[in-house]
Amino acid sequence: MHDDDQTMPPARRRWDPVVKVTHWAVVGAVLANALLTEEGSATHVWIGYALAAVLALRLLWGFVGPAEARFSAFPPNPARALAHVREIRAGGHTRHTSHNPLGALMVYAIWSCLGVVIASGIATAGLPGAVRAERHEPAVATAQVGGEREEEGEKDGREDREGEEQGGLGEVHEAAVNLLYLLIVLHIAGVVFETRRSGRDVVLAMLPGRG
Repeated sequence: MHDDDQTMPPARRRWDPVVKVTHWAVVGAVLANALLTEEGSATHVWIGYALAAVLALRLLWGFVGPAEARFSAFPPNPARALAHVREIRAGGHTRHTSHNPLGALMVYAIWSCLGVVIASGIATAGLPGAVRAERHEPAVATAQVGGEREEEGEKDGREDREGEEQGGLGEVHEAAVNLLYLLIVLHIAGVVFETRRSGRDVVLAMLPGRG
């Protein structure tokens, strides 16, 4: 006889290929710009554009992707996050097929910080066409003598204002990058903690080839 009261096995955490690809693409882009490229270089800027495209894809996937990848599966909810912390302190354990409430807050924090990093970086470096023009535009000397000094004065004034604006954006960009590094460290610490508490399924679910 079959036992009608037999409990079903707990839901297994799983991520679809788009979530996995975008996750590791973000990791690769952040590591590349942090360790391998020079800040302000063309390579650094183009990696930033690629990062923007990857983040846009992941955010779009939050609306049209599978159930566990959608925003509705892990809404940012501080009250639920606090309840999750209390559950951890009490030794309880609830399996989540998507992010747990505390992890959800971290995900939204990282995405928000990435958005600021990308927006401030693009505002500083310009759009792809502008970057290409700046890299290849030759310096042109003005031949006129009569109005040359006035034009140069106006140009210097514009350049000073643009320099001040870019300096402010650069500070925002640097602060956002430093905050991103802190969030990444906290994220890794959270993954390690959850892995020790819940088992290797937390890490294995994000690896390629794992369902």
